[in-house]
Amino acid sequence: LLLLAVTAARAGDVRQEEAVRALARRLLGPRAAAVSLSVDPALAAGGPDIYRLWSPPGAAVAVAVTGSSGVAAAAGLYRYLRDFCGCHLSWSGAQLRLPDPLPRLRAEIRAAAPGRYRYYQNVCAQSYSFVWWDWARWEREIDWMALSGINLAPAFAGQEAIWQRVYRNLGLNQTEIDKYFTGPAFLAWNRMGNLRRWAGPLPPAWHLKQLYLQYRIVERMRSLGMTTVLPAFAGHVPHGILRVFPRVNATRLGHWSHFDCTYSCIYLLDPEDPMFQVIGTLFLKELIKEFGTDHVYSADTFNEMTPLSSDPAYLSRVSNAVFRSMTGADPNALWLMQGWLFQHQPDFWQPAQVRALLHGVPLGRMIVLDLFAESKPVYQWTESFYGQPFIWCMLHNFGGNHGLFGTVEAINHGPFAARRFPNSTMVGTGLVPEGIEQNDMVYELMNELGWRQEPLDLPSWVTRYAERRYGAPNAAAASAWRLLLRSVYNCTGVCVNHNRSPLVRRPSLRMDTELWYNASDVYEAWRLLLSAGAELGSSPAFLYDLVDVTRQAAQQLVSDYYLSIRQAFQSHALPELLTAGGVLVYDLLPDLDRLLSSHSLFLLGRWLENARAMATSDREAEQYELNARNQVTLWGPSGNILDYANKQLGGLVLDYYSVRWSLFVSVLVESLNSGRPFHQDQFNQAVFQVERGFIYNKKRYPAVPAGDTMEISRKLFLKYYP
Repeated sequence: LLLLAVTAARAGDVRQEEAVRALARRLLGPRAAAVSLSVDPALAAGGPDIYRLWSPPGAAVAVAVTGSSGVAAAAGLYRYLRDFCGCHLSWSGAQLRLPDPLPRLRAEIRAAAPGRYRYYQNVCAQSYSFVWWDWARWEREIDWMALSGINLAPAFAGQEAIWQRVYRNLGLNQTEIDKYFTGPAFLAWNRMGNLRRWAGPLPPAWHLKQLYLQYRIVERMRSLGMTTVLPAFAGHVPHGILRVFPRVNATRLGHWSHFDCTYSCIYLLDPEDPMFQVIGTLFLKELIKEFGTDHVYSADTFNEMTPLSSDPAYLSRVSNAVFRSMTGADPNALWLMQGWLFQHQPDFWQPAQVRALLHGVPLGRMIVLDLFAESKPVYQWTESFYGQPFIWCMLHNFGGNHGLFGTVEAINHGPFAARRFPNSTMVGTGLVPEGIEQNDMVYELMNELGWRQEPLDLPSWVTRYAERRYGAPNAAAASAWRLLLRSVYNCTGVCVNHNRSPLVRRPSLRMDTELWYNASDVYEAWRLLLSAGAELGSSPAFLYDLVDVTRQAAQQLVSDYYLSIRQAFQSHALPELLTAGGVLVYDLLPDLDRLLSSHSLFLLGRWLENARAMATSDREAEQYELNARNQVTLWGPSGNILDYANKQLGGLVLDYYSVRWSLFVSVLVESLNSGRPFHQDQFNQAVFQVERGFIYNKKRYPAVPAGDTMEISRKLFLKYYP
């Protein structure tokens, strides 16, 4: 038996070695031959991951990397590429100009992770970012995850196909199932019991495609030594369950956010009803039979939903029922739970309620994600989650919004303070943005901190970051990044990165224009980046950053013009109102749209065409496109969570945000001309027709950029620089 176990373990090591070598070939092509990669679990001796780098004698191999897992070896490879070859990899592109020959190391380097886990993904990102991905995009993401050292992540695709199978076996009909699942762009909230039906149903082809993706995702993640987190039953059921089992004890939850019971108010099974265990165990057994398991499961029963009772005994029964439904299918189950609920509804979740929910599960059999730890850490007021292990997470982004933002001092010190906390149960760090493909720097920093034993010197770190990102040292670019580091990226106190700029919000006379930083720092960073364009203009990452910083400057300018519009209206100054409104609607917003349309990562067409590409028929393509359009605008049938997932994309600025502003300025002008007061409610009704009109305009937006980014940014600079 011992021999069999050793042989099986070695087979696992070989699989991880092969996977990380294949990753190196995808990344480096033929140059990967100069790097030796191996996996040796004995390095970690049962503790957190370790990698070692050294240059063996002889010229054939420049560097050898050994990791305690495939992920550790990949992280060691990226450390070598980053620190010795000056390379960089991020969502916005790769800078992989390798020196020739590859540099050799003078001495061996060893790095040990300070905690067992580096976690990645937010359940909302499944809808805000990953929803339309094909395998090629998933493969790139999993490569980035491995190189970043991430070893714990959800694998949630395809679960609705398994749920459908379970519901049919329980006796529900297809109509009842179709009335439960939302459309693809809103599945994250269906899974958490917030939403049903909206933008659905799910076509059969959706289930097949997602199953196919899930097989590949779990196989690749596991081959690299990552632990996959699978979904489990949280207690929410379709209404059809009550028809099939009329004596079941289920209670209808209240409405979620601004949705009424047409699309909300989902049924929650009583934890002591026998069907809780039947359904939960049935689902998990079916899921494990399909995809195998790494024994970690995710379930969120009360995400932004007030429990039916604050009685600690009731809350313990709920968490115990969820956990037992896991162990009924997998005796080794570990429950990974988002800790968002504790800071989202602190009035309800007092210490007694938190303790009760957490202690319904044996200590050590639950891991809590302290989801917003950079701004609102929960571990500090719960005695380190009353003994349950937790992961210190950086949330950073809401709704996948664009906007330069970071809390660099908080993330540079927070994880180390959490480890020093009395009786700390911290077991790792995590990245949990609601949406990705924004603010690359913050994520590179957080990934590096996941392997460090102490904080970094941020100004010198960001200087090296700029050099690696663009592939060459440049004094102006480095100065620009140091300015951004001290301003937009250094929000302190309780910071919520939810873009509330007037640019992306429904116009009114009471809009928020407050900034947490000095706007002039962004304008100066813009000037500095433009001055570096002659040297760095061939770098894809530089062009991305130039768009992003110019976009941020334009966003600030929109606020300035808005304040001028409001002041002119309140002073009854019609000429000034016409001037400021005219510049905003006819100059600045079209100019911003042209800038965004010059870069592939800022195109509305890319988002919409990716949605259409998931379809197998014209009817599906139309449904998926409506899902994609609604999510970034109205977020619901009537603007229920209006502009929560706002994006600054070429096409969206011109045909959605700009049209709203045009109507607003026209209504204000009409008000001054007629002497009738401006009524926000009347404007909201009129502008809703504009917003809804965008969703159904059937216009096809280009998925290929047009125009010269550098030239457009320079023209905007000459025209608008304060």
